[in-house]
Amino acid sequence: MENKSIWNKYNATQLKELDKFSKEYIDFISECKTERECVDRIVNDIEKEGYVDINKVIKSGKKLKAGDKVYSVKMNKSIIMMNVGTDKLEDGVNILGAHIDSPRLDVKANPLYEDSGLAYLDTHYYGGIKKYQWVTIPLAIHGVVAKKDGTTVIINLGEEDEDPVFFISDLLIHLSQEQLEKKAAKVIEGEALDIIIGNKPIANAEKTSSKKTTKEDKDEKDAVKKSVLDILKKYYDIEEEDFLSAELEIVPAGRAREAGFDRSMVLGYGQDDRVCAFPSYKAMFRVKKVKRTAVCILTDKEEIGSVGATGMQSQLFENVMAELLNLCDNYSEIKLKRMLANSNMLSSDVSSAFDPSYSSSFDKKNVAYLSRGLVLCKFTGARGKSGSNDANAEYLGKIRSIFAKDDVQFQLAELGKVDLGGGGTIAYMLAKYGMNVIDCGVAVLNMHAPYEATSKADIYETYRGYISFIKNM
Repeated sequence: MENKSIWNKYNATQLKELDKFSKEYIDFISECKTERECVDRIVNDIEKEGYVDINKVIKSGKKLKAGDKVYSVKMNKSIIMMNVGTDKLEDGVNILGAHIDSPRLDVKANPLYEDSGLAYLDTHYYGGIKKYQWVTIPLAIHGVVAKKDGTTVIINLGEEDEDPVFFISDLLIHLSQEQLEKKAAKVIEGEALDIIIGNKPIANAEKTSSKKTTKEDKDEKDAVKKSVLDILKKYYDIEEEDFLSAELEIVPAGRAREAGFDRSMVLGYGQDDRVCAFPSYKAMFRVKKVKRTAVCILTDKEEIGSVGATGMQSQLFENVMAELLNLCDNYSEIKLKRMLANSNMLSSDVSSAFDPSYSSSFDKKNVAYLSRGLVLCKFTGARGKSGSNDANAEYLGKIRSIFAKDDVQFQLAELGKVDLGGGGTIAYMLAKYGMNVIDCGVAVLNMHAPYEATSKADIYETYRGYISFIKNM
C-alpha cells in the first residue's frame, strides 16, 4: 500500500492553519533548546489555558471535577498535563507521551582550561550522536548555574545576533590525510569535543617579582582562562567553583528555519522529539471537554534510557496519577492499577524518514516518507524486536478507525532494515502497566544531527491525529 503526499488534501482554511501552526512550532524549537526552557514555555502557555499546578489543588484540600485542568512539574525538566473527563478514572485515561530532551553536549563539572593560548570548556556528549557532525558549526550555551548561596543563574548565550558563539575546531584538510583514514566513529573522539570559548589574555597581567624574567614569565600563566573567568564574574557573578553545580548544555546556535524553495520543511535543532512534544500539548488545548481524562506527558532523559528522577523509568508518572486519582476519587491501589491497565497511549516519538541518498539502509515498503502523514510504528526496538513494545492488532485497528473518522492520514513504518540496528521510545515503559500503547509521531531526516529536517505537513497532520485520539479514543 503506497501513501501519497498529503499537501494537496488540505483546503484553503487548513493550509492557513498549517502555516500558522508551523510558524509557532519554529518559534518553539528556536527558543526552547533545553528541557528547562521547554517546561518554562509550556507552563506559561498552559496556565493561559486554565491549567493549575496540582500542588496548589492538593494544598487547598479541594477535589477535582470534570473539566478541571491541572499540571505537575518535576525538577523543571518534565511536565504532566491532565484534563479531567466525565468518565471514571478507574476506566482508564487517554495519554500522549513525548520527550523534550535531545542529543547535545554537556559541560563537565571541572571544564575550564587553557592550552596554547586558547580557553576551552570540556564536554561530555549526551545521547547518540555522530561526533564529527558537531565540529566547526556555531554553538550556543544554555543552562543554569546553582550557586552556594541558593541563587540560580540562567545562561543563554549565542542565540542573539549580538551574542558571541562558540565552536569546536577541526583539523585543516591540508594536514588531514591520517585523520581521513580513520573510521567515522573515530575521526572525532569524544574527548576532542571541547568548545573554544576565548583567545584574549586578561589585561594588565601581573608580572613575576623575580629580577630576571623571561618573555614567558611576563605572560601570566592561564591568562586567557583568567580573562574568561573575569568576564563570567562581571556579567554572571560566577566563580570557577560554580561549575561544580552547573547544568550547561551546548547546542547549535541560531533559529530553526523554513527549508526548500517551497518552504515545505523545517530545518532545526532538537526536533527529536520536540516535533512531537509541541503538537501533543497543543492538541490538549483543542479538546475542551473530554469523556475520558486526557493526559500529556512531556518527559526527560529519553535519549539516555529514560533514567533518573525526571525520566520515564522513575515513579514520576505513577505518582502523579495516584495524586490525580486521590483528588478525583477515594484513592486505593487497586483503583490505580485498574486505571493504568485500562488506559490508551500514543507514544509520541519520531520515526526515520526515507532518504534516497542512503536507500540501502531502508525497506522501501516499510519506511516513513516525508509529507505522507503521521507515522505509526507497531514496534521499535532492535533487530529481533529487542527492547520494543509490540502493539496488538486490535489496538492498531481501533487507531485506524478513529483516524478514518477525522480523515487523519497516517503511514505505518519501521525504523530501517532489520539487521542494521534500531532504537527505542518510552512506549514499553508504559506498556508494563498493561495499557494499550503504540508509537505515533513525525518522520525525520538527519535524526540526531545538529540540524534535523521535517515536513510541515507531517507536523500539522500529527497535531490533527493527536486531537482525534484525545477526542475519540
